[in-house]
Amino acid sequence: MKIKSFEFNMFPVNCYVVWDDETLQAAVIDAGCYYKEEQQTLKKFITDNQLTVVHLLNTHLHLDHVFGNAFMLREFGLSTEASEKDAFLLPRIGEYCRMFGFPLNEDPPAMGKSLADGDKVQIGQQELKVIAVPGHSPGGLVFYSESQQCIFSGDVLFRGSIGRADLEGGNFEQLRDGVMSRLLVLPDETIVYPGHGSTTTIGYEKMNNPFFR
Repeated sequence: MKIKSFEFNMFPVNCYVVWDDETLQAAVIDAGCYYKEEQQTLKKFITDNQLTVVHLLNTHLHLDHVFGNAFMLREFGLSTEASEKDAFLLPRIGEYCRMFGFPLNEDPPAMGKSLADGDKVQIGQQELKVIAVPGHSPGGLVFYSESQQCIFSGDVLFRGSIGRADLEGGNFEQLRDGVMSRLLVLPDETIVYPGHGSTTTIGYEKMNNPFFR
């Protein structure tokens, strides 16, 4: 599996394109491209590498992670696959944008397929397992590639930190306990691709993250 990361929008969010280098099937994780230039950058990468995007995945449905969902539906015919527990957030994206002081670029479309803990997402010969870790949002999902020893953790786990839990539907204890019981049990060498900031590993977080001491 190959991985390309982009940093999009004003927050900024890590958007990932992951693909099987034999079949060239791909998934986009957290298409946060807000500006037209960002959208075209993502499209150009996909077309230049002759990828066929078969999944649009969201780790959760907070505004900064869904800015590009309408673009992905329009350009590639893909609706987001995410947790139904976060679906209530989509109609409120415009309101959240106003709270932060900027306009909504375009209304996010409705969810497509609902994903739940234990589901598997097939990308050519590659597979991502869905791990539910609520607490940052009610429907927080992590995508785990056991064969490639990596996770896409969204806003659940960062280098040296965890996600905030003071947003609607957040729960700090649930988030912390979920990371400890669902993610820190993975092999130490597992690479963590977070929703913001730099990559890390499970082993590093077990030893250094202050939330788990």
